[in-house]
Amino acid sequence: MTDIAYQPLSPEHFERLLQLANHVHGDNYMDSQSLENFYQAGLKNGINASWVALDGERLVGFRLTLAAGNWQPDKWCSPNLWQLSEDQVCYFKCNTVDENYRAAGIGSKMLKLSVGEAQKQGAKAGLAHIWLASPGNSAFLYFSKCGGKLVKEHPGKWQDNCDNDGYVCPICGTQCDCVAAEMLLRFKEA
Repeated sequence: MTDIAYQPLSPEHFERLLQLANHVHGDNYMDSQSLENFYQAGLKNGINASWVALDGERLVGFRLTLAAGNWQPDKWCSPNLWQLSEDQVCYFKCNTVDENYRAAGIGSKMLKLSVGEAQKQGAKAGLAHIWLASPGNSAFLYFSKCGGKLVKEHPGKWQDNCDNDGYVCPICGTQCDCVAAEMLLRFKEA
């Protein structure tokens, strides 16, 4: 594998990111408008918490991180269990690595970069909804290894996306029963 370059997410990456996102996560997982919204939510105090991984011009991974205070917890979140105020928690929307580049530390490196920038933005922790149906439950194992702790499981979290956004789960199709693990990663003091 060649050297991977890491860059803060910028609009020049959007088209390639959308292709990778919808290939890995299923059709209609993300569109241009939702990506623009995620990008804007990742910016705070002139700091960008979202990252991409590039092999030359090929985008092989991305991490979308929404800055603390720039996202709204929904019914799939349990702020009363976090032991932190909502404005101290960023949201790890998505971590995606091309299947040909997995197990090379790309996801972990992007998480580390996002955590560093989120801390500069004022976050004390990051929340993620981990897909428990990932092959070999790799998403849960990866996030746990990085320090994430299970807060609560949420069956059927992605069905709303199927019903309202035309999302097609790569496991369940349009009737998604996949369980999301709400997980909190507390940041170490900088």
